[in-house]
Amino acid sequence: MAPRVSWGQVQRIPEFESNNIGKRTIDILVPDDYSGHPELRYPVLYMHDGQMLFDTTFTWNHQEWGVDDALGEISRQSGKSCIVVAIHNAGASRYEEYFPEKPFMMLDEAGKKLILDLANRDSKRAMKDNKPSSDNYLKFIVNELKPFIDINYRTFGNSANTYIAGSSMGGLISMYAICEYPNVFGSAACLSTHWPGIFKTKENPIPDTFLRYLENKCPKAGQNRLYFDCGSIGLDSLYPKYQAEANLILRLKGYGKKDFLSIVDQGASHSEMAWKARMPGVLRFLLMPDKR
Repeated sequence: MAPRVSWGQVQRIPEFESNNIGKRTIDILVPDDYSGHPELRYPVLYMHDGQMLFDTTFTWNHQEWGVDDALGEISRQSGKSCIVVAIHNAGASRYEEYFPEKPFMMLDEAGKKLILDLANRDSKRAMKDNKPSSDNYLKFIVNELKPFIDINYRTFGNSANTYIAGSSMGGLISMYAICEYPNVFGSAACLSTHWPGIFKTKENPIPDTFLRYLENKCPKAGQNRLYFDCGSIGLDSLYPKYQAEANLILRLKGYGKKDFLSIVDQGASHSEMAWKARMPGVLRFLLMPDKR
């Protein structure tokens, strides 16, 4: 059964076959006017944690991002819309799929051991092969899922109309995706990006490694567009200082008002409700670059 939505229609693929990650559930939200206007093509937004986006009756905590609500509002106000490809996470394999692999390999042996020791104590964060599998996850999106979507749906397949977004670890993998595939993803939205990688900041080499990777691999300014945000309480209280460093890196690389936005949502927590509140702004950034 597909999730219920307030705008558009959801088409579910319960077992999308992948040579890179095995079978995965995919929900595809098409706009309200999709069937009535066969001449139209649409941008595509690929989103992680896809089971959390549309319908509280499907989510573990009875919260959701309200992506359909936000898109409906923007569509009514501006006529802008997009197809959303909601990629369900892999449960126990979520952490290893979303942890950027090349920054992990940049760590020294002590840094890798820190992650693996913490991860392997928790079955929800275990890394089966003692390393992340995020490169395979991105190969799945780029080489298997996106071609399927572009063949079977009326899309603009170019990078300017292809976006990727997620929160927390999903923010990390979205940042990693646009750095690894800047010619595929024109824009990335990284909400509450989990820069620490784990749940402590003291004696933690991970954030500096992520930031060094971003400095070395971020797309050229003017080619791609980046959105970052975070809250200020709970787990999100760990993020602003690292986000400020990321902002400085990107500004020194030439990113400005047309292609970069970073906000701190004061008083916001690490939750679907917080991301739901910011979703209209995220979608406006992605869909209406000329309105900035």
